[in-house]
Amino acid sequence: MTRTIEINPVTRIEGHAKVHIDVGDDGTVQAAYMHVLEYRGFEKIVEGMQVELMPTLTSRICGTCPHAHHLVGAKVLDKVFSVTPPRAAVMLRELLNCGSFIHSHAVHFFALAGPDLLLGLDAPPEKRNIMALLKAAPELATNALRLRSLGQKIAEVVGGRGIHPVTCVAGGMSSPITNDQRETLRRFAAEALELTKMAVSEGKKALAKNDKLVEMLPLSIHNMGTVKGGKLDLYDGDLRVTRPDGTQALEFAAQDYRTHIFEEALPYTYSKQVLFNDPKGEPTGYRVGPLARVNCADAIDTPLANGELQEFKKKWGSPCKLTVMNHFARLIELMYVAEKAMGLVADDEIASPHVKTQVTATPKSAIAHIEAPRGVLIHDYTVDANGIVQKANFIVATQHNISAINASVKEAATQFWGRPDDEMLNGIEFAIRCYDPCLSCSTHRIGQMPMEVMVSRNGVVERTLSRRA
Repeated sequence: MTRTIEINPVTRIEGHAKVHIDVGDDGTVQAAYMHVLEYRGFEKIVEGMQVELMPTLTSRICGTCPHAHHLVGAKVLDKVFSVTPPRAAVMLRELLNCGSFIHSHAVHFFALAGPDLLLGLDAPPEKRNIMALLKAAPELATNALRLRSLGQKIAEVVGGRGIHPVTCVAGGMSSPITNDQRETLRRFAAEALELTKMAVSEGKKALAKNDKLVEMLPLSIHNMGTVKGGKLDLYDGDLRVTRPDGTQALEFAAQDYRTHIFEEALPYTYSKQVLFNDPKGEPTGYRVGPLARVNCADAIDTPLANGELQEFKKKWGSPCKLTVMNHFARLIELMYVAEKAMGLVADDEIASPHVKTQVTATPKSAIAHIEAPRGVLIHDYTVDANGIVQKANFIVATQHNISAINASVKEAATQFWGRPDDEMLNGIEFAIRCYDPCLSCSTHRIGQMPMEVMVSRNGVVERTLSRRA
């Protein structure tokens, strides 16, 4: 008999999903899949567009991390037109990315994951949300929301708009910042760094109190992240892939991605899975995002964040295999981008009026990548001699993470199998939430899709658990 449980509302992931779990006759969980039911179509939408419009158009893919699409679109344009942006322009782009990371990581850790970590998975849904957190820890929650706001304000000053930025263009930036804007950015960055110190301290305390929670979702898998000279870099560099034992599998430029990773359609979801061709083994799944990045990086070039990174590696291993430590890794990156923002604004070069290199070359097809808050983001544009997009491909972080998410969902289902329905839903959602997935970003469709968990035995659905929008 199929039993349906209605739980409102859909909770704390960007987008909507359904989870299918296959259970054997002996009651063991055999497989688990996250279904993304929204059709992916943005690549087709941009065909026939002028390539110069891509940074602005692609920022509309997602309202959660539009800055990353805007930035990587501009990076591709630099290659399309064979131009090198002035140093001031690169600094402004990096500052825009810092603002995006501050905003996104603060939102996820405290508003989305925070209720689980700070209030407990066993808390009822009506008491496990940002409003409850504001009551339980008002100073912490208020400061976290202020930190989110500061990241958005930095992005707005540099990007021209807080949500869909407009200032990144082929060859650099559309205009320099004024002295008043620089002073404003200096104030925002300084406040963000102080609040980040508080956030990291409180976040570490919360994780330290939840040993069982931290260790509940181990996953031995490949990691992919961007490094430059072995150090973490969120704007540019090469893609490094490390194996589960920590050995380096490969380091390659994004323009060579087709050689080393490939997408494949799956029968149960509109979000394509991406696999890595390990030179020493079979094609394999991997993770991207905060935990993958700190696992791949040897060091960080800002002192406070590097101190946190080295402590992290010493305590949790290198690589760390605990999926829940994605949250700790976000704190490390939060510290890094706050420090980075301070350093960028302090450098007088950022105020240079020379922020754009003139475009003169005939357009050509090109590829570039950037680290979005959720992980590696690749844009690949095929253009003709008139600069018209003939074909486009976007590989977003949630696609890279499909294999890892499914593995973590299976682990969560195994651990919570046999418990009450609400506990099972909480555990599965918590596993998915560790990756901070952006489902609309990976599929690009508007729609209301509730999260459901379907449990089947021998192909027959026995139970359906859902939270309806």
